[in-house]
Amino acid sequence: MASLNTSQFKRGIFDGLPFHLVLVPFGAIFGVIATEAGLNLVQVMGFTVLVIAGAAQLTALQLMLDNAPTLVVIVTALAVNLRMAMYSASLVPHLGPAPFWMRALAAYFLFDQPYALSSIAFEKEPSRTAIEKVSYFLGVGIPLAISWYVATLAGALLGERIPAQMGVDFAVPLTFIAVVAPMMRTVAHVATALTSVVLVIALSFMPYGSGLLVAALIALFVGAQVELWVEKRKARS
Repeated sequence: MASLNTSQFKRGIFDGLPFHLVLVPFGAIFGVIATEAGLNLVQVMGFTVLVIAGAAQLTALQLMLDNAPTLVVIVTALAVNLRMAMYSASLVPHLGPAPFWMRALAAYFLFDQPYALSSIAFEKEPSRTAIEKVSYFLGVGIPLAISWYVATLAGALLGERIPAQMGVDFAVPLTFIAVVAPMMRTVAHVATALTSVVLVIALSFMPYGSGLLVAALIALFVGAQVELWVEKRKARS
C-alpha cells in the first residue's frame, strides 16, 4: 500500500503553523457558543468532529439561537459550505491520481486553510506527484483539525468562564481574511468579494441571516459576468 511522503507532510505542517494562532481562539469560541446554545459536551464534539467547518457551524448555531426554522438552518449552512464543492473540483487534477484512502482522508480534511495553502504550493511546484501533493495537503490539514478539536473541547469545558472583555471573537473574521486575501488574484475575485460585502451589509435587515444567501448568489453572478467580460476583452486584444 502506498504511503505518505514524509518530507511533504512535514512541509505542510510547517506552512500551516501560522493558522494555529487564529484557529485555536476560533475553535474555543465555537465551544463556548455551542454550550451557551444548550448543547452538551458530546453534542458539541460530535458537531465539530463530524462537520469540521467552523463558519457553517457558527452560522447554524446562531440561527438555532434565533429560533430559525430548521429548513433555513440547513439551507444556510449548506450555502456557507458551498465553496467546498468548488475547492474539491479545483483539487481533482492534483489529488485525483492518489490512492483511494488518501483521497478519502483529503475529502474529510478539506477546509479553507489546507485548500488555500495547497493551491498556492501546487501552483508554484506543479511537478510534485499526486502522493507528494496529498501528503502536503494532509500535513496542513491534520494538525489544524486536531487544534480545532482541542480548542473546541477547551471552549466547551470552559464555557462561560471566558470573560467577554477578552474579545476573542476577533479570530473569526481574522482567519477568513488570512485565508481569502492571498486568493484575490483576479478582477473577478475582487468584484465577487466586494459585491458580497456590500450586499451582506445592505441586506442585514433580512430575517434569519437570509440576506447572506441572496448576497452570495448575486456575488457569484457578478463574478461570473466579470470573468466573461475579461475573457472577451482578452480575445479582442
